[in-house]
Amino acid sequence: MGFRHIEIIKDFNAPVERVFAYLGEHENLGIIFAPASIRRISDGQGARNGVGSAREMKILVGPSFVETVTAYKENELIEYRITRGSPLKNHRGVMRFSAIPGGTRLHYTIEFAGKFPLVAEIVKPVLEQGIRKGLNKIRL
Repeated sequence: MGFRHIEIIKDFNAPVERVFAYLGEHENLGIIFAPASIRRISDGQGARNGVGSAREMKILVGPSFVETVTAYKENELIEYRITRGSPLKNHRGVMRFSAIPGGTRLHYTIEFAGKFPLVAEIVKPVLEQGIRKGLNKIRL
């Protein structure tokens, strides 16, 4: 039941401000985590999508779970953790945004362990493939 790590680097042909605004908005994450449904349950402190903002996610099977933003620096960083539900533990997602010639680079990492044997091993490839596919669908 060791840690699993996902690392994705994706370049967008749009300015950092636009990419950050899009991916920071909870309701827009449905494209990345399809076929999950996502519902905002609270706004953040100081910024709508900042620290303390939370979203409920429901995948086709299984119970819903809640992700809460734990660090937020506009146009640079969004960090979140699963704070309720899920067969995962010690989950941490980090989106880092940086300007590159002609656009934005997203460096997205997720680390987690499973609460039960084989959970993390099953979740990792499905989650990674889904995120890569979803990020490729985004048009800004």
